[in-house]
Amino acid sequence: MKRDTIIQLAALLLIVLCLGVSAGLSASIINSAGRNQLTFADTAEEGDPPEVALGIAMGAFRGVFVNILWYRANELKEKGQYYEAIELARAITTLQPRFPQVWVFHAWNMAYNISVATNTPEERWQWVQAGIRLLRDEGIKANPNDLLLHKELAWIFLHKVAGTTDDANQFYKRKIAEEWTIVLGPPPPRSVEDRTRQGSIDRYANWLQEIADAPDTLEQLAEVSPEAVELHEALLSVADGQSNFDILRRYETHRAMRTSIFRAQATVGMGPRNIAFAKLIDEPRYADAWPILLTHMRKRVLIDTYNMEPSRMIRYTKKYGPIDWRHAAGHALYWSARGVEESLTRWNLETKGDYDFINTDRVTIQALQELYRSGDVYFNFFDSIAGEGSRALQIAPNAAFVETYGNILEELISRSWADVEKRPYRVYSAGYENFLRDAIRFFYRRGQLDMAQKYYNELGSYPGQNINNKFFQIDVQVPLDQFVLRELQEDRIRSPYVMVSEVIGALQGAYVGGLLGNDNELFTKNFEWAKQAHAYYFETQVRDIVAGGEDTRTGVLDPDFRIVAGDMFARTIQLMRVDEASGMYQRAPAPLQQFAYDFLVAAWKPNIDEQVAAGVGEPFETLFPEPPGMDAHHAWLASVAAARRAKRVDLDRQ
Repeated sequence: MKRDTIIQLAALLLIVLCLGVSAGLSASIINSAGRNQLTFADTAEEGDPPEVALGIAMGAFRGVFVNILWYRANELKEKGQYYEAIELARAITTLQPRFPQVWVFHAWNMAYNISVATNTPEERWQWVQAGIRLLRDEGIKANPNDLLLHKELAWIFLHKVAGTTDDANQFYKRKIAEEWTIVLGPPPPRSVEDRTRQGSIDRYANWLQEIADAPDTLEQLAEVSPEAVELHEALLSVADGQSNFDILRRYETHRAMRTSIFRAQATVGMGPRNIAFAKLIDEPRYADAWPILLTHMRKRVLIDTYNMEPSRMIRYTKKYGPIDWRHAAGHALYWSARGVEESLTRWNLETKGDYDFINTDRVTIQALQELYRSGDVYFNFFDSIAGEGSRALQIAPNAAFVETYGNILEELISRSWADVEKRPYRVYSAGYENFLRDAIRFFYRRGQLDMAQKYYNELGSYPGQNINNKFFQIDVQVPLDQFVLRELQEDRIRSPYVMVSEVIGALQGAYVGGLLGNDNELFTKNFEWAKQAHAYYFETQVRDIVAGGEDTRTGVLDPDFRIVAGDMFARTIQLMRVDEASGMYQRAPAPLQQFAYDFLVAAWKPNIDEQVAAGVGEPFETLFPEPPGMDAHHAWLASVAAARRAKRVDLDRQ
């Protein structure tokens, strides 16, 4: 055989080999691109805007066409034609799913522009939810390590839902709490162990770990518990929806109903599906299968519906603190932190200008601040779904997040060009100083003087403190009690709304953390601080005005602390399940019981009596015995009301 022929045959074999390898690699690449949504749409589906079909038909000129659509969408938004802009944005995200700015544009229109143009809180929430779901369930799936999408999603949770700028924000907060009670179930019961940061973190991490360890598939579930698969099939036959979320919703509704004072009425009104569902809950054969099935379904909902990772949720809980996922700031923290982590895998010195780590990290730190201010959540799921939403949610400060701020500060500063040592004023340092001042006052309020002193020392010795305030070192060299009083007298207590936060926050801590948590020491410390703060404000800030009477700023709280504390106790007990309310009531001192008793008799006794008649629960008199001195209490309230009426009459005559 000639030499040329040998070379030709070898080359031919090499070509065949390369083609075979290429075919195998192409299939793998195509599959990977499909799984990770790296391909552009090549066919228009039913329901797509007409621009999608036109863009596909333009082939190589698709990019030019998308630019035209983008300019047009911006123009429509500026004119207030939000619905039309959404249609174009949807076309762009279909044609070019890896165009983050359009996902943000689209979500912002729904969550902010369109939502405020609607008439009811329910309508507003639908649009806010639509913006959240677009980014979380579609945009981030198509761009899993894009920092912009993570930052904007976190900001919607933090600013729109956890914030107070929207008139319907309280409704949003309740709906988030309701949704995540369905997804994860109610968190583990409170205990004295929650007084330590690590104990609280462990409680939440262990709770999530049960979900993370659950079987991934029905096949794996069958290996663990054949009864759980059998139960799942039975549930599908009685549930009105086929999704795991639908089943979880119905289960949590039944669980909440069984601990509600309205159980008797709710049971009477149940339809055939609910009756069949309740029978499955009570079926002894499925007693061990229910917990296994529930954790499996919760895991699938987290991963498949919410694009969230249970393992990451656990890791963030251990790193940042006991995140209550019923609080919107917890989700803001999750997505901002996740965005930074995922983007750091692509960051280098050449591309650093493309990553806005500073503003994303600021969302993280602001989310932590919000979790400190209001991250202790109490939520009555049954009241919320039964239409009593206005009294279903109560939030209070969570001290576990104070330590977190200092723990992660250096990590955030390391990514910030604006916080280098040579700058006399640094944003992170200023934020930390203000945060420490609040934390010192908070721990002092709770009676935890050792913690207050610890953070007071940190405030004075923090090496990153700003040097532009020449009076700073003078401020932090006085004794702790003087520092706290100066903070109140010269700054914070001047605002009636901050004063309300001080007093109400302390009372919430006393009732929810102390009485409900069966921690008498915590109750006493919080209650006494609320009393002192209330007295200090009225002694130093209230003054007579020229026309007679008192400064109208004091209208935010009653001048009699007994009424403030009693009314707050009566309102707080309304949030509880009947078993929790009974425990909190019986641990409370008689003056607080007196304020709650009349409400309980009027609002709860008829329902409890009805349940007892049906053979369910304990008598009202056992759960909520009448406190001593009710006649004297009624007489005192009547005398206070009469005196105030007389005062108003005298003022009118002047």
